[in-house]
Amino acid sequence: MAKGRVSFDEKYCKGCGLCVEVCPMKIIKLNTEATNEKGYNPATVVDMDKCIGCASCAMMCPDVVITVERN
Repeated sequence: MAKGRVSFDEKYCKGCGLCVEVCPMKIIKLNTEATNEKGYNPATVVDMDKCIGCASCAMMCPDVVITVERN
C-alpha cells in the first residue's frame, strides 16, 4: 500500500532525470512518449502503489515541480 502520492507540474519539468536517479523505489521515469510545451520529456510515476512518501524526488528537483503528499 502506498504511503505517499507524487505529482509533477509537467508544464515546468525539464526532464533532467535527477528525481529518477534518487528515487529509492525506482518508480519515477521520464515519459518518452510525451513532451511538454517547452519540448522536454517530463517525469512521471509508473507505479504509485510503491511510493513510500520519502520526498527524495521533491528535495532533489532543481525546478520545484514535484509535490509529495504523505498518507
